[in-house]
Amino acid sequence: MTTVQASSSVPELLAHCGQLVQPALREAVGRLHPWVAEMAGYSFGWCEVGGAPAPAPGGKGVRQALAVLGAEAAGADGRAGIPAAVAVELVHAFSLLHDDIMDGDATRRRRPAVWKAYGTGPAVLAGDALFALAVETLAAAPQGAGTVRLLSGALVDLVRGQADDLLFATRPWTGPERVTPEEYRSMAEGKTGALLGCAAALGAVLGGAGEATAGALDRAGRHLGVAFQLVDDVLGIWGDPAVTGKPVGGDLRERKKTYPVLAALGCPAARGLPELLDAPGRAAEAAALIEAAGGRTAALAEARARTAAARALLAEAPLGADAAGQLLRFVDHLVNREL
Repeated sequence: MTTVQASSSVPELLAHCGQLVQPALREAVGRLHPWVAEMAGYSFGWCEVGGAPAPAPGGKGVRQALAVLGAEAAGADGRAGIPAAVAVELVHAFSLLHDDIMDGDATRRRRPAVWKAYGTGPAVLAGDALFALAVETLAAAPQGAGTVRLLSGALVDLVRGQADDLLFATRPWTGPERVTPEEYRSMAEGKTGALLGCAAALGAVLGGAGEATAGALDRAGRHLGVAFQLVDDVLGIWGDPAVTGKPVGGDLRERKKTYPVLAALGCPAARGLPELLDAPGRAAEAAALIEAAGGRTAALAEARARTAAARALLAEAPLGADAAGQLLRFVDHLVNREL
């Protein structure tokens, strides 16, 4: 059987799952139009513009690992989760291509975003192709109809979360129309958590799990997604640029309504914060005031609460012991990274 060793570290787990999934992912992308396949390969970090092999790896492979672990948690060989892993990686790449266009983000993983490298129209086309390929991949898998329904439900939630995130940018910092921390958590569960939960649930279903097990993994993944997003928010303000690849205070300069900011704005100690957020060149002062008002502490506390909720769901679900242990370590690793 192809399973993750119980003693594996999380980096080893990610590497193992990547080695398991990458051949199938590359084979799927290879079925696309050559130009579209090149853009997809660029988005995954496999090649440069023009198709030359890229020296640096792509993303972490979090979603594909959850799909493989979901299959193993159901007692199956990890290879049973490969179609799920391929599908969620394709959907994740599709969402990033379109997100970068909507947000106007010119870089992704220290390189020009696909829309900057190839143009907006081609990037939209590549994203559409990745989405269609994800559906085709699942439809051809065992229990295809049920897995496509799971993916479709997650995509509805992802789009809802993305819509909320875009609308948040138009709302004021203060007053009755302000974005609340509760609204932000709901947005993050859709935009980030839905696909993480779907990845684990899809792997479990392809591994033969029942509805209760798949549902528990889905809910745990959604909690993990919120925690993951909150940690990203903290790193986006106070993270080390050498680790995050983002400039210090970049999220503040872009006036993003992240959780630490929203939590701090509800505190009397943050008086004057809206003016700092709107003033060019004062990101460092804003970061200090957000921390003093408890924004950083609130974000990390909520992330840990979501982690505890995910752990409780995993502990109660009827999962294979080794895979359950790996999932628990995986949860802790994602939330405690670089903090």
